Amino acid sequence: MDIWKYYDITHKKHIVCNPMSINKLDGLFSLLNLKPYSKVLDIGCGKGEFLIRLAQLFNISGIGVDISPYFLKDCKDKKNERVPSSDIKFLEMDGAKYRPETNELFDLTMCIGASFIYDGFIETINALKKMTKPGGMIIIGEPYWLKEPDEEFLKMSEIKKDDYNSHYKNIDICEKEGLKCIYTLVSNHDDWDHYETLQWWSAYDYIADNPDDPDNYELSSKIEKAKMQYLLYGRDTFGWAIYVFKC
Repeated sequence: MDIWKYYDITHKKHIVCNPMSINKLDGLFSLLNLKPYSKVLDIGCGKGEFLIRLAQLFNISGIGVDISPYFLKDCKDKKNERVPSSDIKFLEMDGAKYRPETNELFDLTMCIGASFIYDGFIETINALKKMTKPGGMIIIGEPYWLKEPDEEFLKMSEIKKDDYNSHYKNIDICEKEGLKCIYTLVSNHDDWDHYETLQWWSAYDYIADNPDDPDNYELSSKIEKAKMQYLLYGRDTFGWAIYVFKC
């Protein structure tokens, strides 16, 4: 099954593709206080909700990059519906290969839940630093360990313990790279439950509505595994935070 088709199906009902409530995100965005036409870059922009909301709030100039053709369609539809005259561009490509035109620097760069694009958290920090103005901001969304992960969870999920850090370590790593953490936003169980269980709902709806899709068996297997993984281990093992850093 095409991985981007899978994410499109399982995130069909999501406004944002990470475990953070819209109310919390709106609170964060209101604090950014960006000037009109500030340049914003979102690597792994998903459905483009972050850039669309920032355009509505501050009339920013933005670039969103994502490899999923499904999500890019969502991005463009949202722009046409909500901010048709805004200076926002969406690019369908591997975010790791994106290079700013004429070496321009951004007032704000973001990578929310997509550090895999750069093969890790520290690599993501270093990549965004190169594209951010001195005095600008970097926002990163990243999981962290709430506790020592159970060996069965690591085996089931095929995650390695050193793939992620503690909440403190995420901040410490960035500050050692010369950034200053100025704000964090942390998900609770309600945020996680909404994010995870909405995927189950979307998958079951798709299977019911598309009974002849040959991908349904794999889709069902994946979502059942994800459900067990979350309920048995992930809910009490994984945290999620959005970090705001000053360059």
